[in-house]
Amino acid sequence: MIDSHCHLDFEDFAAEREAILARAAEAGLARMITISTRVRKFAQIKALSEAHEPVFCSVGTHPHNAAEEADVTTAEIVALAAYDKCVAIGEAGLDYHYDHAPRDVQAEVFRRNIAASRQTGLPLVIHARDADDDMIAILQAETEQGAFPFVLHCFSSGQALADAGVALGGYVSFSGIVAFKKSEELRAIARSVPRDRLLVETDAPYLAPPPFRGKRNEPAYVAHTARILGEALDLDEASIRDLTTANAYRLFSRMTRPA
Repeated sequence: MIDSHCHLDFEDFAAEREAILARAAEAGLARMITISTRVRKFAQIKALSEAHEPVFCSVGTHPHNAAEEADVTTAEIVALAAYDKCVAIGEAGLDYHYDHAPRDVQAEVFRRNIAASRQTGLPLVIHARDADDDMIAILQAETEQGAFPFVLHCFSSGQALADAGVALGGYVSFSGIVAFKKSEELRAIARSVPRDRLLVETDAPYLAPPPFRGKRNEPAYVAHTARILGEALDLDEASIRDLTTANAYRLFSRMTRPA
């Protein structure tokens, strides 16, 4: 399996990172993508990726940190993305739930990350929370200027954004949220997504699926999310693992398979 989105560089994992990676291997994970939230901390993510064969990475600015990195240029992102184990741009996008950065700054930084995705051909990992209408508008306007690959990560938005993303060629990734008991509406959205556009992720250390809900999440737990997603799609565990793994390699095309 592949955990298409986690944050192994976060301090939550510092004390036992090796053990976490070992548990991921025991759970059958072949690859993990540790996702950037700050361009200026890319060196830490790169070092993790260099030290661990299963770990790949991205480079970009999370909307929470958009004001902090408002001066980061597309050219800087593109230059860092030349690293051979960097398989994506982002995560970048819009977060109107917390509004940690002004919305116009979030949008501008998001567009720079889109431009980096377009220039490199690497998929953009998109964070969208409580911003469906503006997200749809930006994705449609930017696609008109030139298509770029992308994934709507940790999807918890509405049907309209899922439909728009798929129509523009995007993928949709589901985290432990899809396994929560009260997430039937989200599981219904998952059923509407073409099967060749589905991914699974942990977003670790956040959003652990049952039976670990309320605890710190880690990549090994992606198997539990996949199992529940598979049940929603009437797929057995082997089928959902094979499906989401194939989709991840297709989207993150720079990511190599194990020897």
